[in-house]
Amino acid sequence: MGGRDPRRAYRQRLGARGEDRAADWYRAAGYDVVARNWRCADGELDLVVLRPGELVFCEVKTRSSDRFGVPAEAVTIAKQRRLRMLAARFLADHVLAGTAGRTIRFDVVAVSGSTVDVIEAAF
Repeated sequence: MGGRDPRRAYRQRLGARGEDRAADWYRAAGYDVVARNWRCADGELDLVVLRPGELVFCEVKTRSSDRFGVPAEAVTIAKQRRLRMLAARFLADHVLAGTAGRTIRFDVVAVSGSTVDVIEAAF
């Protein structure tokens, strides 16, 4: 068939807009975005952000409505395990200057409509 699925394209645009808004929030809070959509064979990290004393791995969930639940509910225990494993892979693959002794944190950013809700240390 070869045609592009319009629902998938919509979800990709929605997700990209949510990630843009999350990255903007972190920048405004004084973080540097060091990676966005970092991929390896095992999966993807949405955002990796850094500021003095903290290295944050961030999962962004964007929804156009709460019809299927609030965005943060999509970060299941299995997803949390996968994100921890991906963070370890990221750290093994990247040497970030000044990261020794930093706190590592996992945040979830829930984007819904005009609301950006950052759940720091979500898991």
